[in-house]
Amino acid sequence: MRLFGQTFTANTLTRIREAVAGEDDLTRSALSRRVCDWLDWYGPQGKPQEVSARKALGELERRGLIVLPPPRVMPPQLRDDPAPLPWEGVTYAGELKALGEVTLVAVDDAETVSIWNRMLSTYHPLGPGPLCGAQRRYLIHTRMGYVGAIAFSAAAWHLEARDDWIGWCAHVRRANLQRVVANSRFLLLPTVDVPNLGSHVLKLAAARVQADWPRLYGYAPVLLETFVDESRFLGTVYKAANWRRLGETAGRGRQDRGAGEKKAVYVLSLRADWRTVLCQRPKPVLRRPEPAREPAGSWAEQEFGGVDFPDGRLRPRLIRLAEAFFEQPLANIPDALQGDAGQIKAAYRFFANPQVDLQTLLHPHLEQTVGRIAEQSVVLAVQDTTSLNYDAHPATRHLGPINTRADGAQGLKLHDTLAFTPEGVPLGLIDIQVWARDPQKAGQAAKRKQLPIEEKESQRWLSSFRRTAEVQKLCPETRLVNVADREADLFELFQEATADPDGPDLLVRASRTTQRQVQDDDDELQPLWEHLPGLPVAGNFSLKIPSRGGRKARTAELELRFAPVQLKPPKRLKGAAPVGLWAVYAVEPEPPEGHEPVEWLLLTTVATPDFDAAFERLQWYSARWNIEVYHRTLKSGCRIEDRRLADADRLEACLALDLVTAWRVFHLTKLGREAPEMPCTVFFEEAEWQALYCYTDRTQAPPDETPPLGEAMRRLAKLGGFIGRKGDGDPGPTALWRGLDKLHFITETFRIFHPAVPNGP
Repeated sequence: MRLFGQTFTANTLTRIREAVAGEDDLTRSALSRRVCDWLDWYGPQGKPQEVSARKALGELERRGLIVLPPPRVMPPQLRDDPAPLPWEGVTYAGELKALGEVTLVAVDDAETVSIWNRMLSTYHPLGPGPLCGAQRRYLIHTRMGYVGAIAFSAAAWHLEARDDWIGWCAHVRRANLQRVVANSRFLLLPTVDVPNLGSHVLKLAAARVQADWPRLYGYAPVLLETFVDESRFLGTVYKAANWRRLGETAGRGRQDRGAGEKKAVYVLSLRADWRTVLCQRPKPVLRRPEPAREPAGSWAEQEFGGVDFPDGRLRPRLIRLAEAFFEQPLANIPDALQGDAGQIKAAYRFFANPQVDLQTLLHPHLEQTVGRIAEQSVVLAVQDTTSLNYDAHPATRHLGPINTRADGAQGLKLHDTLAFTPEGVPLGLIDIQVWARDPQKAGQAAKRKQLPIEEKESQRWLSSFRRTAEVQKLCPETRLVNVADREADLFELFQEATADPDGPDLLVRASRTTQRQVQDDDDELQPLWEHLPGLPVAGNFSLKIPSRGGRKARTAELELRFAPVQLKPPKRLKGAAPVGLWAVYAVEPEPPEGHEPVEWLLLTTVATPDFDAAFERLQWYSARWNIEVYHRTLKSGCRIEDRRLADADRLEACLALDLVTAWRVFHLTKLGREAPEMPCTVFFEEAEWQALYCYTDRTQAPPDETPPLGEAMRRLAKLGGFIGRKGDGDPGPTALWRGLDKLHFITETFRIFHPAVPNGP
């Protein structure tokens, strides 16, 4: 659940309930400070966001999720305080210069608070307050005494005229709204008649806000806003002070609380680059999730439950869509929603919503992946690129060319980083990059050597490594190794990987076309691909080569060599220092007739001093093949290339669900092989596995005991066409996703006749 910019998980709610139940003297203030500590909820100056936490706790209690301790002090709105005495202001008419110096006196002690309350209660239609959020009140002082008051507070949450003028989406507005400050009170005493006084005060106030806000709250405002009731005022003072009228409010009152009168919206920018500052969307920060303190919900709630939508009503729709996509991975959107016209319309509206984008949808899954990584000693972060072809859907907008062929195929490029155990069990995604190539830049490959890497698609390999470095900081007890194919043979990537000794490691297959030079023992330069074959053989080993395309599976006998190398920088990086790496070279000296020899040359930052270490590096690289299986699962199992949506942004949002669905199918495949003895309830709901067994055994009574995962997986695969003969081995993703597609309908029928069987994990 998302409240006031923070995610309140089931763990957090449990901790709140335990604290309230276990401490009789716990106050609401103390509880809010504790919640700030649990959620790392601090402002720019390092102070706990206690007020926001109090509001969030109140909302949780209103929803019936927690019970708070009784309040110790009566809220101000319920007190029966006596009305302040009327204020008798000075009377003056004349020129501005006759008033002497005009200053703003901060309202921060008992005397100025009393004056503020009396003056505003007497003369201002809205009274003295209370004000909302971050705030500052000032009295306007001259040699004649106090001649008025002005106050600033938090901006309106949603304001169509302002938001459209700035160019905000919901995510950016929420992230940067604090940089907009509202002029919520402005009073010049009606007994004072001084031309230009109002615009002069507004100028002083703008400068004062720019000085006070960073000191008090740790950030600088860049835009001021205010509202003018044009049925009573003309807004002349604001116009004279260079404020700009944008339009009118909708008349619904602050934060849509009740009806109100329409008012004019005025704004004043405080710096030249205000729009750049306000429209900058911050990158979501990865966090390591805390261990679960109580049973979690469905798999979709675990992987997507922490989604950060400004509009919380979108979250249940996301959970429902994720479950539907997994239940029928082969189905298109209307079929997955079983032809329900209302659900189908809501799904397409969901993907069209500007709050819904790929990075927002995937972020909670990325954090869950971090939690799974932290439980491992070694994790391989494998990155690779694939193309998504949408030539069959020419109506989809904002696509780009996906290859250099003359057929002009259109689509998207996808570069993903998937975390695996060394045994090949996928733990989840840690980085996703999706883009459409600019058609205007097609055919510029010849100029790529003149461009810096930041301006080339090759930057994606460095971006993946940097995300792996973020995860490494969150999981210091896990060794992360970023693994990539020959396209990642980039000197800049090796430089980055060796810059931080506490960062992740790197393992890349070297490319022959890069013509790397290394420095030998005699300080002579030698081509990398000539240096390694000239070393003595360290040992021999057998490697199973999987089938691929028309190539049959076979076992290759390889020779292994390894050595430390000093990699020289390319000519385009003049002045760069050499990079120290380890090289591992495996080659098949006598391949069978009709077969190309296996030849791998790997470059890594991981120390490789002996044969066992070198063999382990080869095993790590061989696990890279799993990401290609994952891509096949994504395309053939989830059929992402068959999605029909209006533009690339909607396709990317849909892709987020398919990416996690494909991971879950692939995860089931590997988990059933690596841990077949686990109870099948780690993956299947009660109704699902019982329906599966009743259907495959043609019986009305499911087993009394929960069967193991390996057995349930093979039964599921048989629904998808897996024969299961003695030499067939374990089922693969293809049979499993076909089986899942059928299991959905079997389970729905089973639930009709067995309504007492519980849902959920």
